[in-house]
Amino acid sequence: MLDWKEFFAYGEKVPGYEVRVLNEREARAAAAILFVGAFLGLTNGIMLHTAIFSKYFVTFFAIDFTIRIIQPRYSPSLMLGRFFVQNQKPEYVGAAQKRFAWALGFILAWPMFYYLVIHFEPNPIKVLVCLICMALLFFESAFSICLGCKIYEWIKRKDPKYCPGGVCEMNIKEPIQRFNPAQKVILITTVLIMGYGIYAYFTKLPDRTIFVKKMKTLMMSKAQLEAIQKAKEKAEEEAFFNDDDDE
Repeated sequence: MLDWKEFFAYGEKVPGYEVRVLNEREARAAAAILFVGAFLGLTNGIMLHTAIFSKYFVTFFAIDFTIRIIQPRYSPSLMLGRFFVQNQKPEYVGAAQKRFAWALGFILAWPMFYYLVIHFEPNPIKVLVCLICMALLFFESAFSICLGCKIYEWIKRKDPKYCPGGVCEMNIKEPIQRFNPAQKVILITTVLIMGYGIYAYFTKLPDRTIFVKKMKTLMMSKAQLEAIQKAKEKAEEEAFFNDDDDE
């Protein structure tokens, strides 16, 4: 006979763990799979000017995260992740903080579904939401950093147990985890160069796509935008008088 209480219980009971847990390796693999899907949708939109792939992906994403916050053992992406890491030793993390993190994904997913699938209205703000989702997926898959779990840790009075990467239990960093002065200089320099590279890419790249034009606009100052508007008005005015002269 099916035990409905256990069927809807969130997370798995594992001997030696005080709370219900989930396999972080599955979650990371699933995040990587979803990141690839989001990246393909974004590149299709930028390069091919089509949202067909994104519409299918966002639909899958919204349904998948709905299932995750109800019962993660039946999430399609998590089962795909399990397939790829089934021969690796599980890394157990608390189910409660993962559920909170996935609830944030759920909150982002359904508005994206509405504006990309039901009522198609792309704009820079909606693209930014997609980029935030991609960043969250990338941080989890690449670095095992669950930002939603960190938020859960901040708002919960009692420290959660078994956070991804053991960050809740770790109090002192090992020597290999620290930076010496030379490493700090190299790291800061690298971040500054990367930041400038991103800025230069969006501000100096030719306006060949709508996405680049929008990103350039978002990164411009108010004075730059006013100068562009004045130049546009001047060009329209000159074109108007040139037409009168031709007549």
